[in-house]
Amino acid sequence: MAEKTRYSDEELEEFRAIIMDKLELAQRDYDLLTQSIRGTDGNNTDDTSPTYKVLEDGASTLSKEETGRLAQRQLKFIQGLEGALVRIRNKSYGICRVTGKLIPPERLRAVPHATLSIEAKMDDRKRR
Repeated sequence: MAEKTRYSDEELEEFRAIIMDKLELAQRDYDLLTQSIRGTDGNNTDDTSPTYKVLEDGASTLSKEETGRLAQRQLKFIQGLEGALVRIRNKSYGICRVTGKLIPPERLRAVPHATLSIEAKMDDRKRR
């Protein structure tokens, strides 16, 4: 029997559902992070006594920087998921971009935006 070269439409639909669930959660998390950065989440120092306000503002700046990094990372994750949806529409989802072989479904269920098989990822890390 010949080796599979792509996932069936039914399998692609299963992966699409997984990605849509993760995308919804990721977008919600991203929205919360951006609200926190803008200060629209109601969690600021406006109602703090002046004595502690200076210290809290410094901590707030550090917190905003960290929140900004988390938001950037979340946005990258969202873009990866959206790219996976494009690959599903193109029926090229789940094909390793290095080896050209199918990425195992277990890996795609865990990391649905993966574009590399474990072997290709390990080889990439060795080269660095």
